[in-house]
Amino acid sequence: MAEALDDRELMKQIGDKDSAALEWLYDRYEKTVYSFAYRIVQDAMAAEEVVQELFLRVWTHSERFDEAQGRLTTWMFALTRNIAIDMLRRKSVRDRSTPVEDATLHSIADELADTAAEVEVKSEGQHMREILAELSRDQKQVIDSIYYGGMTQQEVSVRYNIPLGTVKSRVRLALKQMKKRLVVEGRREGYHG
Repeated sequence: MAEALDDRELMKQIGDKDSAALEWLYDRYEKTVYSFAYRIVQDAMAAEEVVQELFLRVWTHSERFDEAQGRLTTWMFALTRNIAIDMLRRKSVRDRSTPVEDATLHSIADELADTAAEVEVKSEGQHMREILAELSRDQKQVIDSIYYGGMTQQEVSVRYNIPLGTVKSRVRLALKQMKKRLVVEGRREGYHG
């Protein structure tokens, strides 16, 4: 039945938080989006991360798609391109080396900032571990393997003998659950973003 649905109808259902519609859309465009992302980032794992981020954004911000502005694929490719470019920029910043002279000059002034940043990173890490602890064992397994173990979804599928579609669903549901928790906490703390 969903095969007969066009993109516009699927987006309406996704807007109504119908996860089956997201799965259909994912199955329909995942390979194409992955190929496009791979051409930009030139790395299989990074391309998979781009695809996951894209479909998370489609799920959480489906209202931003305006069919009057063009086709769904045009919107999705624009998002994919932006996500991939952002990922490359972050990687470029991480890989950029600081000249030794600058490092020496700023080391004393940066000690306090480094300590504060380190405390914040450790605190955020602990917070993420608490959120991960709330996931089901199966969801934890795939999230740990992909995001902390550096495995692709295909590798997780093979290693644990889980159908690839199930791996994708577990990732999707885990990310949805984690985002929901973060949104609830943000509201509790008075953030409205």
